[in-house]
Amino acid sequence: MAVTLDPQLLDILACPAPDHAPLTPGTPEDPEADALTCTSCGRVYEVRDGIPVLLLDEAVTADESASSDVPPDSEKSTSDGA
Repeated sequence: MAVTLDPQLLDILACPAPDHAPLTPGTPEDPEADALTCTSCGRVYEVRDGIPVLLLDEAVTADESASSDVPPDSEKSTSDGA
């Protein structure tokens, strides 16, 4: 399902990274994805229930989203090596 944000809102949204570049709907691999992609750094931000989640901690790079369907948090190990 494609992102359905108000065009005026999409015009003012920007990547929260220091370059503050514009965002485009979808991902490079899937233009219909519920996500926004930064035109500069390539980070992909999920859109949940019509609300963009513009948090750097939750963003994935285009390379990460293409190489794995596993969310980044589930890849972290919780063991302390003991």
